[in-house]
Amino acid sequence: MTEEPATAGVLDDDPPPPGRSGRHSAPRSSGGVLRTVIRGIGQTLITLGVVVLLFVVYEVYVTDLFGERKQAAATSALDAQWSEHAAPATGGTAVTTVVETAQATAVVDAEQQAVDPRTRKKNYDTTLGDGFAKIYVPAFGADFVFTIIEGTNPDDLYVGPGHYPDTQYPGQPGNFSVAGHRVSKGSPFNDLGLLASCDALVIETQDDWFVYRVLPMADEAAGWSSTQHDHCAGVEPQSGQYAQVTGRTIVDPSDYAVVLPVPGVNSTEVPPGAERLITLTTCHPQFSDAERMIIHGVLVKSYAKAPGFLPPELKETS
Repeated sequence: MTEEPATAGVLDDDPPPPGRSGRHSAPRSSGGVLRTVIRGIGQTLITLGVVVLLFVVYEVYVTDLFGERKQAAATSALDAQWSEHAAPATGGTAVTTVVETAQATAVVDAEQQAVDPRTRKKNYDTTLGDGFAKIYVPAFGADFVFTIIEGTNPDDLYVGPGHYPDTQYPGQPGNFSVAGHRVSKGSPFNDLGLLASCDALVIETQDDWFVYRVLPMADEAAGWSSTQHDHCAGVEPQSGQYAQVTGRTIVDPSDYAVVLPVPGVNSTEVPPGAERLITLTTCHPQFSDAERMIIHGVLVKSYAKAPGFLPPELKETS
């Protein structure tokens, strides 16, 4: 009697049972596990990178578009307010405020409109969140103009440059101080680092034009008197209690003293004989809020507004 082989009943070509292979699976090596982990980490990093990129695009570009719309609405509201104010005094002709006319020839002689700022009064009220003035920087082009908002909270600065409410107003003795975003939300102060000494900073209010000029930089002060400077009448290195005030400086975000009546002096009192200054603040370096860039300027001229008149300083485009 012939013995059957031990494998009787299982043919060589029988399929393996469902869910099992015909061979024994080798245990997964540690190298395979490591590759799987690395692949998972890589995919996670890619996902995070895409999320960060989308956030940057939103912050830098999308919020700029929203900021421009908010700024346009604030400017329209301010123009309408000024037109209502100007109409009775000019027989129905509103004071010129349109940006496109900034390089037009003035129909009124500038010297006739020049006034002593000490004789001018602030005849307008301000409301937090609303525009009350405009800032022009001719060195950045004839179309550089922003409506200044009263207040510096995040919502205010999303609309445009914001006036520190506890500081002075345009033309007043002390320090008219304004903050603005350098990147995103309209980016009004993105190019402040390009300003040079004596560049004009022109402020328009309901009744007046005020022309400030950037003060000498720290490295220019020593040789200032022996150097020829264009458009620098009324601009000199500061002395006395203002000796530390220069055209540009970088400070910590907590240094609020830069916007006080005498920058760097911890007092909110406007001293007798105070300079009439402007201070612009923005984040530094670009794309970071680790520090603050500070621009200081001094008032050199003021004009009373009149129909058809534009300060000649608006033509100082580079």
